Amino acid sequence: MVTSQAPVVEMLWEPQDPHRMLDERFGFRDGPAAGGWVADTLDKHWGVGIDSCERIVMSGGNALAWVGTPSGRLLAKWSVVPERFPRLAATARLTDWLRDRGLPVSAPVPARDGRLQVEVDRVSLGVQREVAGDLLETADAAQVRAAGAVLARLQDALAAYPDADRIPEPAGPSKPLRNRIGGWLDSHAGHLPAAARDTLRRLVAGAPPDRLPPQLVHFDFRAANVLCDRGEIVAVIDFEEARREHRLVELARASVLLGTRYHNWGPVPAEVHAEFRTGYQSERPLTPAEAEWLDILLLWQGLVMVPPGDDPTGWGPSALSRLTRP
Repeated sequence: MVTSQAPVVEMLWEPQDPHRMLDERFGFRDGPAAGGWVADTLDKHWGVGIDSCERIVMSGGNALAWVGTPSGRLLAKWSVVPERFPRLAATARLTDWLRDRGLPVSAPVPARDGRLQVEVDRVSLGVQREVAGDLLETADAAQVRAAGAVLARLQDALAAYPDADRIPEPAGPSKPLRNRIGGWLDSHAGHLPAAARDTLRRLVAGAPPDRLPPQLVHFDFRAANVLCDRGEIVAVIDFEEARREHRLVELARASVLLGTRYHNWGPVPAEVHAEFRTGYQSERPLTPAEAEWLDILLLWQGLVMVPPGDDPTGWGPSALSRLTRP
């Protein structure tokens, strides 16, 4: 039975009042009501008795509860967005498959009937064991290199996943990278300096042939989703953005976004990009053509993050600094 102590209720990144969102989005009048529902649901469908519900964090239509049980702490994560339910079930199967292959993921705990994701009370809910660790610290070069190596191994495994076509996802890339980058420059880059746009066009025009096949990738690999303990990567979490994409596009995107967490997103120094790349190449060396494309994609993804108008965290200077590097 849940203790009477009310769970801490908070938003992951949104500025709204969490107690009002708990009611408006999830239908609970307060934290104890939400904790009681979690306890009842886990007891009924997982056969797990809950000692306490300590914390509930919300983001969009998702909620995550930390609960204490006699056998250790669990995480219960649920969504109230019905169109995402098939994807949640599919990514639960994916993480379970990755766990069986030795990848550091937070795998689902099966319910009594064997389901990894349970639809009940108009929500889709999954349970995981808490993985002890801290978010990736990009000031630690060893952690950054370890993260790069794990991304390479993760991509290798995802490329072999037999049920990739069963994951409901955004449409994969349908155009060559040259066309995609050119289309972005034409439609989304008007606020950038002309020198940056011209340099990216020139680099793309002179790049090797685009023979980068798309595959299933995580696509949200960054500090907020990588847990470390004593220098090792102990879990890559949150596969909800998984989709088909070029693995080098993911590597570039992950490099650029590696330091981002929940608030005040900002870039990491070039030295972090280099350490991340070194770790990646320790598991999967790049061909000369891939290395050339990666430099282009790093510039592209850096420019993608530059906002029009105010740039308080410095995405613009970070991206433009690549123009002066050899």
